[in-house]
This record gives sequence, C-alpha cells and structure tokens, in this order.
Amino acid sequence: MNMKVGELLELIDETIANLKIAVIANQQRALESPHTSYEFTQRAIELQEDLDDLMKARKNIAKLNPDDDVEKHFSREELEEFLKLLELLRNADAHVY
Repeated sequence: MNMKVGELLELIDETIANLKIAVIANQQRALESPHTSYEFTQRAIELQEDLDDLMKARKNIAKLNPDDDVEKHFSREELEEFLKLLELLRNADAHVY
C-alpha cells in the first residue's frame, strides 16, 4: 500500500465532513418525534464522540510531512485498521438521511 500522509489527511477530512453532517442530521431527526428522539439523540452523541476522536487523530497526523509515506510512521496493520475505521465512519449513517 503506497499512500502519502497528505492522501490520508484527505480521507480523514472527507470522513470528518460526513460525520459532521451525520451529527447534524441526527440532532434534527431527534426533534421530529418524541418516540424516536432518544435514539437519534444517542446516535448524535456517539457520532460526536467519534468525530472528536478523529479530530484528535487528524491533529497528530497533520504534524507529519504530507509527502512522507504513511508506512514510514504506521505499520501496515495499523494503517489497514485505520482505513477500515474511516470507511465505516463514512458509510455508517447513509441510511439515516
């Protein structure tokens, strides 16, 4: 896997944008009905926690040289797990909107 730090940051930024939209969508859906408000409120809180964690990870990764190979800083296993997590977070709430 040949990925640069800058490319990873782009994926993280896409995921952050999707999570922000998902948080807002869940917050708005919480206001639609008293019967479902708890579930949407809970989901918004969970997504916000994921977003906060991802923002911290982005801050640390942004300190690296964007032209470096990611595997210079992370093992292949770490990178694969992180990429899977990003994909899950990007796709997690597609059905909610």
